[in-house]
Amino acid sequence: MSYIKEIQDCYPELTKSERKMADYILTNRSEVANKTMNDITLDISVGDATVIRFCKKIGYSGFSDLKIEIAKEDFSKRYEYQSEDVYYDKIFQDSIQVLNETYQLIDSNDLKQTIQYISKAENISVFGVGSSGQIGVSFEKMLLRVGLRGKAYNDAHFQSQVASIMSDKDVVVAMSLSGRTKDIIDSVTLAKKNGAKIIVLSNTTISPLSKLADVLLQTPVNEFINGESIEGKIAQLSICETIVRGYELAHKSDVLDIREKITRSIIGKQVE
Repeated sequence: MSYIKEIQDCYPELTKSERKMADYILTNRSEVANKTMNDITLDISVGDATVIRFCKKIGYSGFSDLKIEIAKEDFSKRYEYQSEDVYYDKIFQDSIQVLNETYQLIDSNDLKQTIQYISKAENISVFGVGSSGQIGVSFEKMLLRVGLRGKAYNDAHFQSQVASIMSDKDVVVAMSLSGRTKDIIDSVTLAKKNGAKIIVLSNTTISPLSKLADVLLQTPVNEFINGESIEGKIAQLSICETIVRGYELAHKSDVLDIREKITRSIIGKQVE
């Protein structure tokens, strides 16, 4: 049974506070899967106990269980294809859409500040885990192509160790679409305490990680139930490329020489 039907069937039995929760979900269901229980309680002025009681009354073990059900239903509807022969249309349409949405979110002032920070940094550390950690490794290679020696760390212990010895001469680029990955938040908090500048790539302005940012570069993608999505990677990589190209534009003569040196260093490794 759909969670919407479950809410509607139980609605007459709900208390006044629980009905506030029901009304909120029915009105904002596309957003609920991306919110925490704390977000919800603040939005509608109810306590944690009310949220938990509501979830159990409609058949779920707790708020996380309900969020997963909401996300599943949204995911299923999003990927209902008219025909198996044209399923790839949706994939490419979504990829194009996420590029357009990422472009709309770019703030030129934030981008300029990012380029200033990485231009002046003695050390550039890129923090990410999972899919974001993989993008971090790609970003490290992109930086090298323009002469910047960044280092990607996707192990939580290494991130913490590196953060513990940072100073105001360091820059951290923290990648997390949700902005709620505890390991990243812990390491970034430590780095910030030590004076490092924090650049965050995330899809929300209100997450714990985003609140630590000196500069926030926003992406439009959330992967609550769609982990490792191509859309998430496209959003992050397009911002990384924008940073690198912006740096290259600001240091054009030096970077062109560096690109030539790097190209010459590997050209002999290609088979004719």
